[in-house]
Amino acid sequence: MKTFLLSVICVALALSFSGCRSAAEKPVVLTLATTTSTYDSGLLDFLLPAFEEEHGINVDIISVGTGQAIEIGKRGDADILLVHARNLEDTFVEDGFGTNRWDVMYNDFVYLGPADGPVWTGMPLADALDAMIGVMSANSMNFVSRGDNSGTHNKELALWPKTGIDDPDGESWYLSTGQGMGDALITANEMGAYVLTDRGTYLAMQNNLPNLTIVFEGDDDLFNPYGIIPVNPELHDHVKHDAAMALVAFFITPQTQEKIAVYGVEDFGQPLFFPDAN
Repeated sequence: MKTFLLSVICVALALSFSGCRSAAEKPVVLTLATTTSTYDSGLLDFLLPAFEEEHGINVDIISVGTGQAIEIGKRGDADILLVHARNLEDTFVEDGFGTNRWDVMYNDFVYLGPADGPVWTGMPLADALDAMIGVMSANSMNFVSRGDNSGTHNKELALWPKTGIDDPDGESWYLSTGQGMGDALITANEMGAYVLTDRGTYLAMQNNLPNLTIVFEGDDDLFNPYGIIPVNPELHDHVKHDAAMALVAFFITPQTQEKIAVYGVEDFGQPLFFPDAN
């Protein structure tokens, strides 16, 4: 069924946009609200020029945390979202702000910490977090949180209760920065602190993070899926829904999925994201 729907979308869009560049004096500008992780990784710079050339559509990127991207979509200030907080995404669609959600790709979250410090990979996540808290408390070290209602921040907050801490905000070792992923990583690197990040952003920035290394990875709870959601034109009749659907079709086609699968391999020896469209 998904293959059939994709075929229908692609044919319809090909017909809709075949005369776009000749009929319009100015290219359509599509506003994409997305996460700092997709932007900082360089993935969009790698993928979007082919879409823009094929369709005669310019993509204007708003790079913020997922929570902010969701709010931008609710206001109708973006045409489409590419985000990674599944609970927020599902609510966005269920409440009628988005028309549907498509899987695009995934990677995982990893915990980073001082390069000369202990590593807990192989332990249960709850035990690793308990050990991390002990190290921070004993050595007056910090955990740097994005604190920005992003997908990464939401994931981090969902994991602390495994240690019996429902709200770490008042803890002496907890530093909430209100920054994007790249800025939070730089802060953690300068402080020799711990931080949760998506693997893609870490790999893209690791040459600038000499003081940090992966101290925990591999737990199922660190899975990090990304979805794409057009904003509902029935709520905001000015949004460019046809162009948004063209971008959906572009991201889930086999050609783009293959590009996602190889992005980062040449530079880092592994992909930054894994294709996930069905």
